[in-house]
Amino acid sequence: MSNSIKEQLLKKINEKSAKVGVVGLGYVGLPLAVEKAKAGYETIGFDVQDEKVKLVNEGHNYIGDVVDTDLKKVVSEKLLSATTDFSFIRDVDFVAICVPTPLDEYQQPDISYVKASTEAVAEYLHEGMVVVLESTTYPGTTEELLLPILEEKSGLKCGVDFFLAFSPERVDPGNLIYKTKNTPKVVGGVGKDSTEVAAAMYRHVLESDIHEVSSPKVAEMEKILENTYRNINIGLANEMAIICEKMGINVWEVIDAAKSKPYGFQAFYPGPGLGGHCIPLDPYYLTWKAREYDYHTRLIETSGEINNYMPQYVIERCGRILNTFKKPLNGSKVLILGVAYKQDIDDYRESPALKVVENFEKVGAEITFFDPFVKEYKFKGVKHIGLEVLDEAALKNADIVVVTTAHTNVDYDFVQKHSIAIFDTKNAMKNVINRENIELL
Repeated sequence: MSNSIKEQLLKKINEKSAKVGVVGLGYVGLPLAVEKAKAGYETIGFDVQDEKVKLVNEGHNYIGDVVDTDLKKVVSEKLLSATTDFSFIRDVDFVAICVPTPLDEYQQPDISYVKASTEAVAEYLHEGMVVVLESTTYPGTTEELLLPILEEKSGLKCGVDFFLAFSPERVDPGNLIYKTKNTPKVVGGVGKDSTEVAAAMYRHVLESDIHEVSSPKVAEMEKILENTYRNINIGLANEMAIICEKMGINVWEVIDAAKSKPYGFQAFYPGPGLGGHCIPLDPYYLTWKAREYDYHTRLIETSGEINNYMPQYVIERCGRILNTFKKPLNGSKVLILGVAYKQDIDDYRESPALKVVENFEKVGAEITFFDPFVKEYKFKGVKHIGLEVLDEAALKNADIVVVTTAHTNVDYDFVQKHSIAIFDTKNAMKNVINRENIELL
């Protein structure tokens, strides 16, 4: 029976008569939904936020990696629609869950969004359906959390009546080369049939390699490895920056020299801390899960300590710079240049700049910020509104300018010319010739 169901589903996928659902219309879900629709599949986006649903149905884009005209086209052609009514899941053959997986206040995984979404899908799960989790999570989530909920609530059997897989999202906001469509995809299902049908759908949608693995756990761990690799190497770069500063060595020049080696070295760079939706968070999913096996991830935890220290290190360095002007941190006017977590995007999730601002405020500094992509942001329930323009008056009014994001559309020569003191944590001003008032991380 299961083979017949699988063949029917594969036939629908091949003929593009399968209907697709995407739960969560954020940085991962909306680009995926648009690509599914562009490939010719009727797609329904599900979200609990009325505003997102309204924007999608009106063809208004709110995600940087989605092309405005692509969204308008698939909506106008009725290939993509959005709803807050999860009962429409009963109409879809393939559903991808793309919801947030943050950490709680104790740095432990918060999988409440995944659990709630799975329960919503389970309520309308039907025979011949494939469910894929894309949200980054700890190894075991698909089989230990999703599988029991789906089977118990629906009365259906995975691998017989429906199929279940994990395929980790790979989204790099602002990347000009790799988008959802051309980034290789990893797929691991609960059994070979689940892997086959999930992979078949992605092969019809994406212009990239689909790498099949033996289980959801392998796919889940693969995603954790990707971002832990970056977390640890950035931690090394940050520690090198601290040591180099003590020794009077330019760490940026050191890294440039090291990357001249054509093998055995990949350049990672220091900064004011870690930002984004993956690198600061994902390794903690593994450290949390590893405790179940009585193992402590020492290397991961050490790199986390270094990276988490960097916002405070920025304050300490700025304090030393201000001391040369006989000014205390308390009462000093600080201009933060850039609050997005990486250059040339408007995404400030987990941005270290927000922690830098918080640390400055704790010591009594007066903060203003300018970011050409982020006009305002909310942090711990408080709204912060930035400067409309970065003019001469704003720069001269600041006792110190702290560059926390290396946006390329900022005139750094202008910044240097009109600032009293600058602490550049990103080497954004590397091409500025006059460096008498610039200090690097």
